[in-house]
Amino acid sequence: MTKATFKANSTLDWHKHSSAQVLIYVAGEGYYQERGKEPIILKAGDVIKCQKDVEHWHSSTKESDVTYLALYGGQTPTTWTEVLTQEYYDAVAKKLKK
Repeated sequence: MTKATFKANSTLDWHKHSSAQVLIYVAGEGYYQERGKEPIILKAGDVIKCQKDVEHWHSSTKESDVTYLALYGGQTPTTWTEVLTQEYYDAVAKKLKK
């Protein structure tokens, strides 16, 4: 289990895990997207499960810090697959703006 906190306007690159991953959002708001699906906003109290070997990324929103707990098998390191560009992140933020 890992506890992660990101300041507003921060992101991770596209990545995948060799086991399923459960994210439990405990504070703030963040973006989440799986490859081929629409991005969503997750808030404190939300829980999402990403299946094994599914590419995804997650981050804080433009306006909010985020803290989440990540549960996954740690036997194999995370596989980083593609840089998430600032332009892409900004487009997601604009699309999901409240």
